[in-house]
Amino acid sequence: MFIERQLRKSFEAASGYFPAVLLIGPRQVGKTTFLRHISEPGRKYVTLDDMASRALANDDPTGFLERFSPPVLIDEIQYSPKRLNVIKILVDEARFQDREHSNGLFWLTGSQQFQMMKGVSESLAGRVAILDLLGLSQAELDGRQSQPFLPTNEFPGETTVRTPELFKRIWQGSFPEAYDADETKRELFYSGYLQTYLERDVRELDQVTDLERFYKFLCSVAARTGQLLNCSELARDAEISVGTAKNWLGILEASHLVYLLQPYTSSLTARLVKTPKLYMLDTGLCAYLTKWPSAEVLEAGAMAGVFFESWCFAEILKSYFNAGKSRPAFYFYRDKDQKEIDLIVEEAGTLYPVEFKKSATPNIKDCRHFGALEKFKKPVGTGALVSMYPTWLPHPKNNCTFVPAPLI
Repeated sequence: MFIERQLRKSFEAASGYFPAVLLIGPRQVGKTTFLRHISEPGRKYVTLDDMASRALANDDPTGFLERFSPPVLIDEIQYSPKRLNVIKILVDEARFQDREHSNGLFWLTGSQQFQMMKGVSESLAGRVAILDLLGLSQAELDGRQSQPFLPTNEFPGETTVRTPELFKRIWQGSFPEAYDADETKRELFYSGYLQTYLERDVRELDQVTDLERFYKFLCSVAARTGQLLNCSELARDAEISVGTAKNWLGILEASHLVYLLQPYTSSLTARLVKTPKLYMLDTGLCAYLTKWPSAEVLEAGAMAGVFFESWCFAEILKSYFNAGKSRPAFYFYRDKDQKEIDLIVEEAGTLYPVEFKKSATPNIKDCRHFGALEKFKKPVGTGALVSMYPTWLPHPKNNCTFVPAPLI
């Protein structure tokens, strides 16, 4: 069963404005399925995961594009960077001959940005729209529309999803092949996913010469989701240098497996923590890497809070990506007096604070640090306390809204 992706409206709009649209995201989040589902009749399809097609694209990029002439969907473009210059030539010719009908010629996908994005920026600048797709969002699984998350949004009034059910979703993850899999299929999926990622994506990078240590590094990263980044600890766990740890972290970011949330700072706030916060973007993969055997054990375990926070953060990020907003202004706050705000969304010059709490009985005191943002001399909007409280409940006097996590 195909689950309708909420990126469709933004993708089709971008395809109407630009000659090329590049959809990036991790492996197996459904990029190809989505694009083939919305593709119009007559659009050709080719994947560079296929070695014969990849060889043709690399050895004879002009001949490749004569065979797969636009409109065309080209999957896994990172395997043939030479082709980007030819696409540029074809796009410019099409624009010269008939600018009105030159848009949407090339739909491209890529699952590894580390080497690809430099070529895209150099060859297709001004000719390509770049959109991001992550795993299935909760709104997509529920079949409801969403919008970029802000505490001022109106949310569906109440949820029937309780904590054990939500942790089942957190443990399963958001990959289309894993979200409803039984335990055996889930285990096989994540095992195969990691093998494919390591063998096809990571092995080709000059920065990685030891896949076993890279896997150890990935496990160490997963164990620190929702925590401040500490490259020295990551390097120690994987027995690599700090410099290598930073390079490998960049690979995980480029693969859309990890997000580094930057602190909100200014020149007036020397006492603030300036280290980014690390999130694994798929909690199912994170649970697999950290060896939580079931959702029940995870919910009762020491990492339940950071998994809940990581899941909530990823859902909010998806709400922006799915609206075509690939660079949302997200931050967190922490100072040396232990005041902390899990997430700050800056929109139109206003700061919106967000706190995540796994509890089903949150307290408005959990928002007590929101006032710390006043030091930045910017408007501070309504805050949100995202928790397992079942009902959307604004608190006008406290300038804070209770938001049920399953409804974000």
